[in-house]
Amino acid sequence: MFNINRVIVSVFLFGWVMLAVAQERATPAEAYQMDNARLESLIARVDKDYQGREGLWEFQLEGVPLRVVTDKNANRMRIYAPIIKADSIDKDKLYRLMQANFDSTLDARYAIAQGMLWGTFIHPLSSLTDQNFLSGIGQTVNIVISYGNAYSSGVLTFGGGDSGQLQQEILERLKRLSETI
Repeated sequence: MFNINRVIVSVFLFGWVMLAVAQERATPAEAYQMDNARLESLIARVDKDYQGREGLWEFQLEGVPLRVVTDKNANRMRIYAPIIKADSIDKDKLYRLMQANFDSTLDARYAIAQGMLWGTFIHPLSSLTDQNFLSGIGQTVNIVISYGNAYSSGVLTFGGGDSGQLQQEILERLKRLSETI
């Protein structure tokens, strides 16, 4: 269902993500070495009531429950959020999800595991920047929120796909957060 408040909030986060991308391009990747301590401090800034321990955290943003899991040995980080039971997805929606994964989810993805449809963002841990992480949270929340209509991470639509007319949704709270980093 269309929600004007989410659209308004999303427009602000779109601007924030574009700023984060520009800042990241201006900073050499070698300058970063993300670790669990830094991730936990960023999560605490997003949701002061987060729960968890090193390598596994749970928190909420815009009512969307999120988890972050890291594996230092494999150099991986994953943000994920539940959307709906996988067996309730009809063929047309599943087809639409695959289209969105091609062009409108950007770095986030729809995925099925453990009988659920998830919104997820996966990145190497060591090269993850603050901006990558916050953008990943925003994109994950957006594909959860936009499931059933725009199927969009809210950032960009990659050309050549079927989602060119989808709106760009994003969250302002992360924009303000990035300004303090």
